[in-house]
Amino acid sequence: MKILMVIHWVAFAAFTCIFGYAGLYKVLKVPGMMEGMASMGFHETWTLAIGWAEVAVVAGLLASLFYPPLRSVAVLWLLPFGIGAFTTHMSYHHVFPDYLNAMLVCALPVIILWTDRHFHLHISF
Repeated sequence: MKILMVIHWVAFAAFTCIFGYAGLYKVLKVPGMMEGMASMGFHETWTLAIGWAEVAVVAGLLASLFYPPLRSVAVLWLLPFGIGAFTTHMSYHHVFPDYLNAMLVCALPVIILWTDRHFHLHISF
C-alpha cells in the first residue's frame, strides 16, 4: 500500500509540474512556446486561453492537497488537454524527447486516479 502511495504522489507531482510550467509558459508568452503554438496553428488568443485553463486547473490540483475530492475533477479536466497535446505533438514532432511530456500527461492521469483512494469508478448496466 505504501508503494501505491509513493507512485501516486510522484505521478501527481510530475503531472502538476508538466502542466504548471506549460500553462505558465503560455500565459507569460514565452517566445519559444508562442512560436511553437503558432506553428501548430494556435494563434495568441487560443494559446492564452489554453494557458489560463491549464494554470487554473493546476491551481485546482494544488488546492486538492487540502480538499482531496477536488483532485479527481482537476485530473479529469486536464485529461483532454493531455490527449490534445499528445496528438498535436505527434503530428508535428517526430523525435521522442519532443513529445515525452505530452505522452506522460496522457498516462499520468490514469496512474493518479488508479492510486487515489478518494476516486471510485462505478459502472453498472
